[in-house]
Amino acid sequence: MVRADVFVDGKYMGSSESPKKIVETIKEKRRTGNITEQINVAYHPHLEEVKVTTDIGRVRRPLIIIENGKSKFTDEVYENLKENKIKWSDLIKTGIIEYLDSEEEENSYIAIKEENVTKNHTHLELDPSTILGFSASFIPYAEYDRGDRVNYGAKMVGQSIGIFSTNFLERTDTKSNVMVYPQEPIVQTNAHKIINYQSHPNGMNLIIAVGCYEGYNIEDAVIINKSSLERGVLWSYLYRTYEAEQKRYLGGQEDKMGIPEAGIKGYMGEDAYKQLSEDGIINPEEKINNEGVLIGKMSPLRFLGTMDQFITGVENIRETSVKLRYGDKGIVDRVFLSESTEGNKIIKTVIRDLKVPEIGDKLASRHGQKGIIGLIVPAEDMPFTEEGIVPDIIFNPHGIPSRMTMGKLLEIIAGKVAALSGEKITSSIFNPVPENEIRSRLEKHGYNNDGKEKMFDGRTGEELESEIFIGNIFYQKLDHLVSNKIHARSRGPVTLLTKQPTEGRSKEGGLRLGEMEKDCLIAHGAALTLKERFDSDKTPVPICTECGFVAIEDKIKNKYFCTICGNSKITEIEISYAFKLMLDELKSMLIYPKIVMKEE
Repeated sequence: MVRADVFVDGKYMGSSESPKKIVETIKEKRRTGNITEQINVAYHPHLEEVKVTTDIGRVRRPLIIIENGKSKFTDEVYENLKENKIKWSDLIKTGIIEYLDSEEEENSYIAIKEENVTKNHTHLELDPSTILGFSASFIPYAEYDRGDRVNYGAKMVGQSIGIFSTNFLERTDTKSNVMVYPQEPIVQTNAHKIINYQSHPNGMNLIIAVGCYEGYNIEDAVIINKSSLERGVLWSYLYRTYEAEQKRYLGGQEDKMGIPEAGIKGYMGEDAYKQLSEDGIINPEEKINNEGVLIGKMSPLRFLGTMDQFITGVENIRETSVKLRYGDKGIVDRVFLSESTEGNKIIKTVIRDLKVPEIGDKLASRHGQKGIIGLIVPAEDMPFTEEGIVPDIIFNPHGIPSRMTMGKLLEIIAGKVAALSGEKITSSIFNPVPENEIRSRLEKHGYNNDGKEKMFDGRTGEELESEIFIGNIFYQKLDHLVSNKIHARSRGPVTLLTKQPTEGRSKEGGLRLGEMEKDCLIAHGAALTLKERFDSDKTPVPICTECGFVAIEDKIKNKYFCTICGNSKITEIEISYAFKLMLDELKSMLIYPKIVMKEE
C-alpha cells in the first residue's frame, strides 16, 4: 500500500494511505461549491506527495471540465451564456469551468480542440489561443514559427513603442515613449479585439521587400526608405520627468526655490540660469540642451555645529538646481506644481524629445525578427514594382532559413491581401486563415499567388534579375534607441575613492577595458596601448625606503616625512591608486605591506 505525505501550502500535515481519494474528494467538493474554488490539489506518485495549494500569487487559468469523454460546456450552456441567462461565475459554481494552477495542471490531460477529446482527457481549452500569454497572443500565425521565436516576439511586444496609456499627457512617468502615428495591424488575432487594442496600438503597417541591397542589411539590419521617415513612419516622443522638492530641515531651515544668487557655493554663472523665469522654473516650450538648468534651487549646508547655526547669508547656502541629464536634449512639454504628503512644495517638469528613426535604431516584426536600421535610402534609389510601389523596408532573406519563421512570410502575404481587399484578416494561433485561401485571394486581385513581383532598380531603372517577395507587415519600433545609448568620452570626472573614471553614460563615464580586452591587446602585441589604457589612476606616492610604508606630505612645510622612521629617505614612485587603497586595507587588517625599493 502506498503512503503519501500531505502538504498544505508547503507545510507538512501528515500522511495518508489513500492519496488519490483525498485528491478526488477535494476536487468533487470544489466543483459542487462546498469548498472555495480557490483551492488546488495534486498527487505526485513519483514523489509520494499530495500537494494542496491555497496561497496567493499562483498563476491560475480557466479550463472546461470533461467527464466521460464529453465537454460539460454544451451548446445549451453556450446559448444561455449568450442570452445572459447565466454568468461566468455560475459556470464555476456549477462545475462546468474550473481554474487550475501549475501544480494541478501536472495531473491533468488537456485537449486543445473539442474534436480531439477522448475518454482519457480531463479538461478542454476554452480556445486554443489561451495557451499563450498576453504578449504572445498578439502574434499572428504563431504556430508556423519556432517556439523560441514566439518567445522573442512576445518579449519585444512589451518593448515596443506605442500609446501605452491614453492619458499620457496627464501623467508624470519618469520615462515614457509615445508613438506619433501608430496604427492597428491589418493582420490581427482575436486578442486585438478583446483588449480594446485600438486605444493603444504599438506599431505601423509597412510595405516590406525581402531581398539584399548592397550588403547594408547584412546581419539582421534593415534598410529603410528615407521618404517614409519624412512622412512620419515610426516617429515617437520620449518624455522624461524631472522633479524638485522644497524640503524643510532641522533648525527651521528650508530649501529655497528661485534663481540662485551669485556668490553661493556651486553658482554656475548668470548665463546658466537665463532660461528660468522669476520663480526659478523653466517655461513650457523652451528648448533645452545638455545639462541645462530646469528648476533653480538653493539648499542650506548640512551638519551645522553649535556656533555655525547663527551663520546666515551667502556662505551657508549651496546651489542644488535640477539639471537636464548629461547627453539629453528636448523641449519643456509641461510643468506641474504640487505638494508632497509632508506639505512640501513639489515641482515636476516633463521634457519631450522627438525621436525620428535613425541608423542604429532597433525595429522588430512580431515574429522575433529584430534588427537595426543599417541604411536610410532616398525613395528614388529604392527598388520599385511595376505599379510604382516603393517598399518602406528591405529585409534580408538570410534571416529566414535558420530562424524558420514561416509565420512572418504568411503575415506578409496576408497583409498584402488585407491591404488590397480593405479588410482586416484575423489569424489567431491554431485557427489561422489557411495559406491556400490567402494565395487564391491574392490571385483574384491579379498578383502572383506566392507574393513575388517584378522589381526595378531605382538607380538604373533596370529590371532586377529575380522576382522579389513583397507585401505588407506590421513593424514595431523598440525602446532601444541609439540616441539614448551612444556614448564616448575623452577626459572627464573620476570617482572620489579609487580616482578611476566614473561608470555609466549618465555620469560621463569611461568605457572599461577589462580582463579579456587586455588579453586581446596582448595577443596583438600592442604593449604601449596596453600601458596607456591601464594608467587611468596613475598616482605619485611617497614611500619610505627604510620601512616601506607610505610617507606623509606636510603641505605647510612642503616636505615629506615618515610617521614610523621620522625623517628618513623618502622616494616618490608612480603606482595605481587602487593598489595604494589595497595597501591601506591590508594595514587595517594588521598586515604589514612593505614596499621594497631597489636602487636605480
